[in-house]
Amino acid sequence: MPPCSGPAVVVFDPSLTAYDFGPSHPMSPVRVDLAIDLADRLGVIGPRLPAVPAPTASDAQIQTVHDEQFVEAVKALGADPDALDEDAAAAVGLGTDDDPIFPGMHEASAHIVGATIEACRRVWSGEAAHAANITGGLHHAMPDRASGFCIYNDVAVGIRWLLDHGAERVAYVDVDAHHGDGVEKVFWDDPRVLTISLHESGQFLFPGTGASDSVGGPDALGSAVNVPLPPGTSDAGWLRAFHAVVPPLLRDFAPDVLVTQHGCDSHRLDPLADLELTVDGQRAAYEALHDLAHETAGGRWVATGGGGYAIAEVVPRAWAHLLGIAAGSPIDPETPTPEEWRARVEERLGATAPRLMTDGNSPTWRDWADGYDPDSWLDRVINATRSAAFPYHGLDPLP
Repeated sequence: MPPCSGPAVVVFDPSLTAYDFGPSHPMSPVRVDLAIDLADRLGVIGPRLPAVPAPTASDAQIQTVHDEQFVEAVKALGADPDALDEDAAAAVGLGTDDDPIFPGMHEASAHIVGATIEACRRVWSGEAAHAANITGGLHHAMPDRASGFCIYNDVAVGIRWLLDHGAERVAYVDVDAHHGDGVEKVFWDDPRVLTISLHESGQFLFPGTGASDSVGGPDALGSAVNVPLPPGTSDAGWLRAFHAVVPPLLRDFAPDVLVTQHGCDSHRLDPLADLELTVDGQRAAYEALHDLAHETAGGRWVATGGGGYAIAEVVPRAWAHLLGIAAGSPIDPETPTPEEWRARVEERLGATAPRLMTDGNSPTWRDWADGYDPDSWLDRVINATRSAAFPYHGLDPLP
């Protein structure tokens, strides 16, 4: 495979924000606009991280993951929302509160898929070591239906593109507060793809899946790994779980490419989930994944966005940190947010934007090797995940 010789890139053009479920929907495209604007004003986007245009995925590319009938339904419903057949829409997961129909729905969704394919292409060709598409990460979409704010599963299509173009092993790590069920489903029985999801337990949060004993299909046992975290898990616990599970598996799997999903709804201010991370804890996760891409995947890293619904307080800062790390120019957490950016937040949202790129936390965690506490809900989860998945990789689940 070609060496990674080019700069990092962010695949973005403003028309990607056409993926818009409407003004009352929590997944506002304003969050993407504000994240790119913040990264730009902080000097992240530039020679070390140029913004490159996003193509639109073809039907054939989308249908490497999604059923043709589903794609045709998305086209038809988006072309004429006023002619809505509620039963037909519901059959493919559309016309719901989570996934309302909007004009041009297919075109907007296909554009996001194309952006993720382009990120994968840039990395696989060696044109870039790292590539990001923060409009992507639509990890809930299933082959035959939309789900959880996600119409087409750009991540799964991107991974399929990598496999079809010569990648033998692709690792996918999902740090969204919600289980990455759609990507897991697509590759459930494919040993070439390792999916790892750290998420709030499905006992309490959509989509209700992702238990520790969900480990993949009969031909790919151990290829799906799930860490269902207790509500209230904060930086220290989340990072303890991450470091107990993710690095050993990636080192064993040795992927050709690392693909990651960076939903930042794990933050304590997010209105739709119950984890308690700070921007600083999220930044620590991004740094760890960047380092693991270099250690285990030859530096080949494709990073996508995902959830995140604290639109002014969290998402722009989290993803600006992600882009800074991808560019090789991490943002100092003590950096002030630019005054002009804060004024834009006030203008767009009538909200007061954070003044610093930090929440004031310096994340630390206790290493799993230091011991397992059976009285800790978090430690029981970590132990259950390691016990379920590690033996399939020849790894010792014990501390």
